[in-house]
Amino acid sequence: MRAGSKSDELPTPVNVTVENLGPCKKLVRVEVDAQAVDAAIDAMIKNFQKESSFPGFRAGKAPRDIVLKKHEKDIMAEAKRKLTGDSYKAAIAEQKLRIVGYPDLEDIQFGKGQALQFAATVEVEPDFELPEYKGLPARRETTEVTPADVDRAIDMLREQQAAYNKVEREAIQGDVAVLNYSGTSEGKPLTEISPASKGLEAKQGSWMLLQPGQFIPGFTEQLIGSKAGDKRTVTVTFPADFVAPALAGKPAEYAVEVVEVREKNLPELTEELAKTLGAESIEKLREGVRTDLQNELLYKKRQDVRNQVVEELLKRVGFDLPEGLVHAETRNVVYNIVAENQRRGVGKDLIDQQKDHIFKAAKATAEQRVKADLIFARIAEKEGVKPTEEELNYRIMALADRAQVPAKKYIDELVKRNGVNEVYDQLLAEKIIDFLVEFAKVEDVAPAATPA
Repeated sequence: MRAGSKSDELPTPVNVTVENLGPCKKLVRVEVDAQAVDAAIDAMIKNFQKESSFPGFRAGKAPRDIVLKKHEKDIMAEAKRKLTGDSYKAAIAEQKLRIVGYPDLEDIQFGKGQALQFAATVEVEPDFELPEYKGLPARRETTEVTPADVDRAIDMLREQQAAYNKVEREAIQGDVAVLNYSGTSEGKPLTEISPASKGLEAKQGSWMLLQPGQFIPGFTEQLIGSKAGDKRTVTVTFPADFVAPALAGKPAEYAVEVVEVREKNLPELTEELAKTLGAESIEKLREGVRTDLQNELLYKKRQDVRNQVVEELLKRVGFDLPEGLVHAETRNVVYNIVAENQRRGVGKDLIDQQKDHIFKAAKATAEQRVKADLIFARIAEKEGVKPTEEELNYRIMALADRAQVPAKKYIDELVKRNGVNEVYDQLLAEKIIDFLVEFAKVEDVAPAATPA
């Protein structure tokens, strides 16, 4: 995250002034005297002499004036680049500025016999005092896996093996209805209002579980009591927070034909079913399910404590955030949200409809991440915590494997979008959270009562 916060001692004479441009933003004006500029140009000419080859002269032995005549433009450009970079680093070190991101350079004056002058607009880390970060409070529920939990998990496995048998009776809650449907809103096809809503507008042979909350709220409830061959008109109102904003809050009318009614039948829990599910017996199935549930519960407890500790830390200090960091992190979050939606098969049109919502959510997440990362970086510096190169490489390989992308291609994509720093920051954050949890005051408490 940080760039230019440290520098080797640089001998370049530098005159530096700093102006505040607002929270976390400064204008750094730098001047290097003409003598240093001429020395930098001379040094660059010598470098070019060593590397140049001309007919009639041994390699690296061509006269200065010949080298300068052929390469003057490149020599001046390289001298300007190096001297500007060195003097910028020296200025940042002298002023003890904690820079984030990259500088925006302007007003560069450079030439032989004259001083180098330039201005750099930079973002800096906010000035804040670390709060007390050891002994942060957290509560951990003393929840245990019960036989009832195991029974529910096994029932879910049985659900996955359920058979749906066609019946001639009227549909009841819990059945599956096979439907043909087409819908309109205010007399218009739904796709005329929301082009990405083709699946909402019409479908043939759609299997729909007759349970509240399926499809559009209120839709399936109106099909209770129907049977194969029935035709019904179903009226609904799209929720105010509906996934397709153009339809949010609008009424809709559906012409529905019930093709079939199917009854869900769960298989009995038998030794044969246990073997189908990969266990030697019912007893082994229950043992395996219990172990999985215990591991999930332990993971949930650990994550809950980690979240509480970070939330408590963030509450203890407030400061302005560098806009550039927030913008860059927002872009990363949006990229990840869009990529995840695309992997789930969400169409581009629907993603575009949600872009304002996605950006708002991404910005809120980015602000919390940037604030946490700035605090974590200070703690890491104070405590001497940092990921090793081996840990960083291992994490990148694991991410490539998870994404099912060849390692080289994944690394190239990371580098292209500056993602290696992102992975490093994630690793650092995890290490600091581990550190905070290690020193946290965790209180074991009875589970909260489940609402009736």
